[in-house]
Amino acid sequence: MRVRTLTLAVALLLMAPTAAADAATPGGARAPYSRQAAASYAALEQYFAAGDGLYREQYPVESSDNAYSYEWPFSQAHVAALDLAGQPGAAGNRYDGALAQHDQAQLAYWHDAGSTGLPGFASGVEPPYGTGGDFFYDDNEWVGLQDVQHWSFFHDRGSVRQAEQIFALVTSGWDDDATHADPGGVFWTQAPWSSDRNTVSNMPGAELGLRLYQITGKQQYLDWSLRMYGWTNANLQRPDGLYWDHVDLAGNIEKTIWSYNQGVPVGVNVLLYEVTGQRKYLREAQRIAAASYDYFVSGGRLDAQPPFFNSIYFKNLLLLESVTHGTTYRKAMAAYAERTWATRRDPATGLFHFADGDPHVQMIQQAAMVQIYAVLAWSPSDYRHLY
Repeated sequence: MRVRTLTLAVALLLMAPTAAADAATPGGARAPYSRQAAASYAALEQYFAAGDGLYREQYPVESSDNAYSYEWPFSQAHVAALDLAGQPGAAGNRYDGALAQHDQAQLAYWHDAGSTGLPGFASGVEPPYGTGGDFFYDDNEWVGLQDVQHWSFFHDRGSVRQAEQIFALVTSGWDDDATHADPGGVFWTQAPWSSDRNTVSNMPGAELGLRLYQITGKQQYLDWSLRMYGWTNANLQRPDGLYWDHVDLAGNIEKTIWSYNQGVPVGVNVLLYEVTGQRKYLREAQRIAAASYDYFVSGGRLDAQPPFFNSIYFKNLLLLESVTHGTTYRKAMAAYAERTWATRRDPATGLFHFADGDPHVQMIQQAAMVQIYAVLAWSPSDYRHLY
C-alpha cells in the first residue's frame, strides 16, 4: 500500500536494533534521545512481537490474553515506527523497513463495513488472525493522523487515500438527532453499549480534516473540521480553556481532564491558524497550551497521566512551537522523558513500568515512550509534521 514498501529481507535487516541507550543529557541533545528511542523500540520488539508485524497486549503474557493486541495499542506502535523513521539522516532511514512492516500489519484490522456501511479499522484483528471487533472513531482517527504524517514525510498517495476513507467513516458517525441533549458531535464508537460523544472523537477528527484540507484543498474537509471544532468547544470546553472528556445523550458531562484531550485542540488551533491566517486561532492554541501546562506541568499532575496520552499531548505542543519557535513545551517534554527513563525503566529489560506493584507492562505504554524519545531526536524544523 505504501510507496516505500520494501522486501521482507530488507525490512528485517533495517529493523536491527542499535546499541543500548546512554542516559539522556539534560536539555536534550538529539543523539542520546535517538539511542533511547532505539533501545526502547528494541525492548518493544523483544517482549511484545507476536509475528507478522503484530503485537501482544502486555508482558508477561497471561493465558487469558488475546493472541494479538487491540487496534488502539497497535496504532501507537505503528506511530512509534513512523516517529523513528522521522529522525534525521541515517538514524531515521534505518527504520524504513520497520515502518513498511507496520504499514502492512495495520491492514490486519481493516474491515469492509461498519454499522454506517463504510469501511474502517475494527478494534480487533480480522480473520485469519481474529474475529474483528467494533469500530471506534477515535481509533480510526489515530490511524488517519499517522497517514497524513506519513504523507508529509514521504508524499505517498496511498496514505492520503486511506486517510480520506477514514475521514469519511468519522463524519458518518456524526450525531444528527436534534432531540438529543447537546445535539451533534461524532460518537466515540459504533458499539451499542455507548452513545457518548467525546473530545477525543471530535478534535482528532478535526485535526485529520485540517491536514486533509492542507493536502487536497477540498473545502469539505475544512467545513467538517470547523463543525467538529465548534461542537466540542460549545459542549466540552471549560472557561479556562481546558476540555472535559465526554457528554452522553442526556447531557451528563464526564469532567475528567486528560492530557491528550488538551493537546489535540492545541494542534487543531495551530492548523486553523495556518489554513485561515486568522491569529485568533493561534492565540487560542497558546491559551489552551498555557492552561494545560499550568494544570499538568506546574500543577504536578503530568506523571499521573498515561504515557500514551502524554505522547499525544506533547507532540501537539511541539506543533505549536513549530510556529511560535518557543522552547517551553519541548523542555517540559524532555524533562518528562528523562524523569521517566530514570524512575520507570527497568535497565535489565528496557521496559517501562508505570503501575506500582504490577509486574505487567502494557505494549501501548512502551510504544508511547518510543514515540517520545524518537520525536525528541527530531530536528525542530520537522515539528511541523506532527499531528
